[in-house]
Amino acid sequence: MIVVMYVVKVPNRGSPPAILLRESYREAGKVKNRTLANLSSWPEAKVDALARVLKGQPAPAAGLDGAFEITRSLPHGHVAAVLGTARRLGLDELIDPVPSRQRDLVTAMAAAQVIAPDSKLAIARGLREETAASSLGEVLGIGGCDEDDLYAAMDYLAARQDTIQDALAARHLAGGTLVLYDVSSAAFEGRTCPLGAIGHPKDGVHGRLQIVYGLLTSKDGIPVAIEVFKGNTGDPKTVAAQVTRVKDRFGIERVVLVGDRGMLTAARLREDVTPAGLDWITALRAPQVKALVRDGDLQLTLSGQADLAEITSPDFPGERLVACKNPFLEAERARKRESLLAATEADLAKIAAACARARAPLRGQDKIAVRADRVLRRRKVARHFTVEIGEDRFSYARDQDSIAAEAKARSCRIEVPRIRFSYPYVMEM
Repeated sequence: MIVVMYVVKVPNRGSPPAILLRESYREAGKVKNRTLANLSSWPEAKVDALARVLKGQPAPAAGLDGAFEITRSLPHGHVAAVLGTARRLGLDELIDPVPSRQRDLVTAMAAAQVIAPDSKLAIARGLREETAASSLGEVLGIGGCDEDDLYAAMDYLAARQDTIQDALAARHLAGGTLVLYDVSSAAFEGRTCPLGAIGHPKDGVHGRLQIVYGLLTSKDGIPVAIEVFKGNTGDPKTVAAQVTRVKDRFGIERVVLVGDRGMLTAARLREDVTPAGLDWITALRAPQVKALVRDGDLQLTLSGQADLAEITSPDFPGERLVACKNPFLEAERARKRESLLAATEADLAKIAAACARARAPLRGQDKIAVRADRVLRRRKVARHFTVEIGEDRFSYARDQDSIAAEAKARSCRIEVPRIRFSYPYVMEM
């Protein structure tokens, strides 16, 4: 006799269905069924497992489904990468050789600015255990910090600024090296900062208080020192502080200071840099370059033969003048010129269309002239267009001679770095 066992669900009107274990067998040529057990009290997973076994299917894997409940998962990979890099660079030892909570807070702020730059308030929220955005706070053991702790750590860091910068100078600067220096500005909210002042903004934010800061780096661009100045301080006036820093603080005798022509002005070179015995690299201003051309010391035909040419001039004794032409800059200027001309033509075409339309046309020579003048002045390309204005008409055309003359003048424009070295030095070009 062949007997087959199976599980069946029997509907039970308004009540839950009955789950029965039955067997099917054949007797006297007829198929009969009988109930062996009522499994209605079994959990559904157990019933399903038995049904699979009776059908010859493999039993459900005895995995860990349901054994664990994931309540939270904090991202960690980027934290490990940033902290690992910082430790290989010796950042924590640079901040303070002695481990402390303050050092960990500073390290956390530095790492957070790499992972997801944000305000101190947002960083504190991301470090706290309850609102953590990553494993950074847990790894460094500072999960209970708040924004006040971070500001206190900033005060701690400010007190160690000179020590840290001295260590960076010892690591990255050496005698006979190039030192790069540049100045920028940053606007901020608030009215109580003693350094805040209205000045010339470099970040494009006008009409707000700002600070000016100067960054000193090695020849590879590695930051070594930074100093904050009042917001209305001009770039050249920050140079004296950097000269003092390099000579007196860092004790480096043979240094080449590199700055742009707006920073290393003739006055700064004469009053600050040269008396300190520093060498320097900057560039001549446009009137000085024109004077070289006028006196015959610089021939514009050089630009058609070589991209670099070293020249001398009695007006700059003891200095190397390296005339250089940048073909990439020439191409970029041509692209920008064409872009400005095309944008202006599109606006002029709108004026011409307004004069020609049938409904509500633009009329009046004065009105048309005002609109055309506004368009031509917007991108400062008025000299490259000729226009004809009547009472009910307007036409325009490019002045190809003017455009060609400017293109030629721009292509012949040569930058002339001025270099002074008081000791033998090999400069790569």
